[in-house]
Amino acid sequence: MLFLIIIGIIVVSVGFAAKKSNSPVTPYSNIISIAGVAIIALAAIISSVVQINPGEIGVQKLFGKVNDKTLESGLNVVNPLVEVVTFDIRTQNYTMSGVQNEGDKSGDDAIRVLSADGLEVVIDLTVLYKVVPSEAPRILKEIGTDYRNTIVRPICRTKIRDNAVYYDAVALYSSKRDEFQARIFKTIETDFKSRGLLLEQLLVRNITLPASVKATIESKINAEQEAQKMTFVLQKEKQEAERKRVEAQGIADYQKILSTGLSDKQLQYEMIKAIATSPNAKLIIMNGGKNSTPVILDAK
Repeated sequence: MLFLIIIGIIVVSVGFAAKKSNSPVTPYSNIISIAGVAIIALAAIISSVVQINPGEIGVQKLFGKVNDKTLESGLNVVNPLVEVVTFDIRTQNYTMSGVQNEGDKSGDDAIRVLSADGLEVVIDLTVLYKVVPSEAPRILKEIGTDYRNTIVRPICRTKIRDNAVYYDAVALYSSKRDEFQARIFKTIETDFKSRGLLLEQLLVRNITLPASVKATIESKINAEQEAQKMTFVLQKEKQEAERKRVEAQGIADYQKILSTGLSDKQLQYEMIKAIATSPNAKLIIMNGGKNSTPVILDAK
């Protein structure tokens, strides 16, 4: 728009110059001046209408002074001389990772911290945040538009280092991970809020321990798994021993019953039952005497 205004001023100047001279364009000097004024007016009208895209908010700045009134998305009429700075008020993310080209910075951008036991732990982090719309003018005045590198990045890295010293490396990796994440969320949220930013979520994506500590943890896990396996085997053997004891007790009780109360008729019945269930065909002849013994003839 400034370009159009400059063109309009030049055209107006040419019109006035033509009016004072005896050049061929002198009769058209008024038309030229009017055209110049029209160009300036058009540029002023266009400059007065500013479009703010969805998910953004505008902050007006005139000769270095910031207006506290923000511009909502859509068309807005402003002073043609003001500069409108837009802020993204949607959820933004900032990732610091040790994986190549995964984070916002190229290369290894993971956060290296010292734990309570003096070990170096590498942490990958993603921060979800957004600009508080009403705080956009203050951010522009106090921080500027590059709040990602001025506020988000340094505060997150510093607070993680400050809080990691309260935990052992193994605790950060396992049992205290959620507690650590909640703790740094609280401290970072407070700092963000004081600077006009809203922290939505903090994701500890990965925690990498030193190789020696990792090997120790894996060895401990393997030992625990072996112990659980041995416990299962012992329980199974115990159950099997109990089953055999019950079975032996039952046999002993059966034999005791047979030795103390088995009659001749019971013996005769058991014998016939055993012969009858044999796969070989047999013929059984019973005598009619009291103490008769059956005669067994093989059909073969």
